[in-house]
Amino acid sequence: MQQYRINHSNQCAFMRKELRIKNQMAELEKVNQFIEEISEELGLSMELTMNLNLVVEEMVVNVISYAYPEGSDAEIELLAKSDGKELTLVLSDQGREFDPTMKESADMNANPAERDLGGMGIFIVKNIMNKVTYQRMEGKNLLTMTKSIND
Repeated sequence: MQQYRINHSNQCAFMRKELRIKNQMAELEKVNQFIEEISEELGLSMELTMNLNLVVEEMVVNVISYAYPEGSDAEIELLAKSDGKELTLVLSDQGREFDPTMKESADMNANPAERDLGGMGIFIVKNIMNKVTYQRMEGKNLLTMTKSIND
């Protein structure tokens, strides 16, 4: 389901869009299109759009790869909302409980050959987004990522 509304009163753009995908890698193209549509609606720069695509793709790939038993048929939801000042992205799934914000970020000072492969995604997310929070509610993982868009 996709929906949006732009309200230009008080020069504040209100936007809300939702995307539901299957937990399959083939669905990533839909995620990229979704982020590009949002970016266009909000007039975001190409650099910010690319960064948002990277962040969301990293987190969606983690859900696809780890949240559900292999071969299971499940959905992932992505909600995007903006008040014109911030863009908030909420990624939700009903997979295994996992809080990526508690995962240690990768040690960027370590030798790349010796660096643990885990933690790169959350490192990227924490460094691009202004705020990242996790909660488990009603059997769902909810990862909320917020970015200021009026800088």
